[in-house]
Amino acid sequence: MAQSGLAVVDFLVGKGARVRAVDSKPVAQLKGVGPELERLGVPFSVQSQEVLAEAGIIVISPGVPADLAELEAARHRGVRVVGEVEIAGEFLQGKTIGITGANGKTTTTALVGHILKESGIPVQVGGNIGTPVTAMIARSRPEQWNVLELSSFQLETIDGFRAHIGACMNVTPDHLDRHHTFENYAGAKARLFETQQAGDFAVLNADEPVTASFAKRTRAEVLWFSFRAGQGRIVADDEAISFDGKRFLKLSDIPLRGRHNIENTMAAAGATRMAGASLDAIAAAVRTFPGVEHRIEFVRKLGGIDFYNDSKATNVDATIKAIDAFPGGLWIILGGKDKGSDYTVLREPLRRKARAALLIGAAAPKIKAHLGDAVPLIEAKTIEEAVAAAYRGAVPGDTVLLAPACASFDQFQSYEHRGRVFKELVRGLQAK
Repeated sequence: MAQSGLAVVDFLVGKGARVRAVDSKPVAQLKGVGPELERLGVPFSVQSQEVLAEAGIIVISPGVPADLAELEAARHRGVRVVGEVEIAGEFLQGKTIGITGANGKTTTTALVGHILKESGIPVQVGGNIGTPVTAMIARSRPEQWNVLELSSFQLETIDGFRAHIGACMNVTPDHLDRHHTFENYAGAKARLFETQQAGDFAVLNADEPVTASFAKRTRAEVLWFSFRAGQGRIVADDEAISFDGKRFLKLSDIPLRGRHNIENTMAAAGATRMAGASLDAIAAAVRTFPGVEHRIEFVRKLGGIDFYNDSKATNVDATIKAIDAFPGGLWIILGGKDKGSDYTVLREPLRRKARAALLIGAAAPKIKAHLGDAVPLIEAKTIEEAVAAAYRGAVPGDTVLLAPACASFDQFQSYEHRGRVFKELVRGLQAK
């Protein structure tokens, strides 16, 4: 009964369904939920086998594991168990662009929305990026594009949901605490393409093996993007991005740091071109894209030291991409809630680029063990001490980077909360 849960309850009540709200916590512990359910006339029950036994259909929020024992028992009884996205997909008007990937999906989704808007093409943006999909239904129109960021949690429960254009930038290990195996995680991502139909488009990264394998699992026409000449219709070289051999965007015009953001831009260009945007309009919109909060977000420069907020780096691969976006001199803040990750792959990037790693949160002991002597380690425990210690040690030309490689839920409400706290601490620093 969080944001998407309340949105789907509101929608289903409006459709005349008899709805019961369920959560593992008592309603008194769910901020703002009780009054909203009372307004809608919806009863609440704490999650149990008995409560779910009464259901004709069960709609789960993305945060609810699809393999819960209560849900498996319901399926055995023949009850339909779906996610919020599946319900919404039956009622959204207009066509849909679905964007997924282990990393980059928020930036790419926001960029696709920005390009379409700047191109004069009707669009609304939501999904995992903010507005629940069911809350987008009322504003959807037949001539409009619905641009959706879709996580593995949302995709693992789709059945009939269809993206007319689907895009995936990469699939690297993440959420293994939820999906148990990498194969399960990749399979959830693949659902976006498996439900596409003939006449749809799949925008896929030819350079990333798992993403490339999705081409065999879709009926859509594949539009490849790549850093390798001849490997796709969208290709980036050292200077520019080309579409069907026509250079339309200089890399120096992309206002985002890192090679991974070139991939995100290629994916966005492919999706928006198929949605009707011209190459000139795409290039012009990319140049004015403001970026996404908490994604390699510049906070301030103080005493020659740069501070960047990449709280959205909630897995190891995202942190590697963040490290790669800087030349060196990094004081990097790592840690939070572990998701079953292997942090040993950070050793070499940190050895090359970092002056120190500052460890916070529940995952700190595991990260310390995995990193060993690859980089000096500072056991800061909290983000407040990490910011203070990094600033004490940094010299002009250095960068303090929050790129935790972990979820935020041990010490924060969300990665957004963590990023906001980091920015407040940084803005409160006084010159040395």
